[in-house]
Amino acid sequence: MIILIAVLVLGFIAGSFGLLLGFAAIRYRVEGNPLVDQIDALLPQTQCGQCGYAGCRPYAEAIANGEAPINQCPPGGEQVIVALADLLGVEPEPLNEEHGEHKAVPMVAVIDENTCIGCTLCIQACPVDAILGAAKHMHTVIADECTGCELCIPPCPVDCITMEPLKQTLDDWKWEPPPLPGESFDDDDDEAPAHA
Repeated sequence: MIILIAVLVLGFIAGSFGLLLGFAAIRYRVEGNPLVDQIDALLPQTQCGQCGYAGCRPYAEAIANGEAPINQCPPGGEQVIVALADLLGVEPEPLNEEHGEHKAVPMVAVIDENTCIGCTLCIQACPVDAILGAAKHMHTVIADECTGCELCIPPCPVDCITMEPLKQTLDDWKWEPPPLPGESFDDDDDEAPAHA
């Protein structure tokens, strides 16, 4: 009988606290800035820090607060700058070269495993934990996780990290549409082919 009373008392206390927390969550809810969420959704989410902020969310907050211009994201390039300009109703600006350059082909870090000394400096520099390894052991890059931000290159004391183009797969392959009727297959030839 004592066990049943104890279970009922604990159940009542747990239910009371649950109701209290539910009420507090509704009553004291903090509304986020929807503009920050919209800006963050347009950014590439590489978390590379090339914009001067710790990641895409802090950069989005700075843009929304008017503390940062919209042209500091090299991974997003012109496409993100134009999308941000449309969202905010401002004129697009060219990419600020101080923060890096946009690469048309995605790059991925590659570690020369024969040269790597296992110092872990690249692991500490990687903002997305795309480098796998341990102290005094060989490291390697998880290509699917690497954003190509190049932040792992400067701390490497033996220069064993290089950036290589991401291998193209069927998932990211872009095909050129065929020419319209009357157009040439040759890009250099502006005139339609002559028919005999």
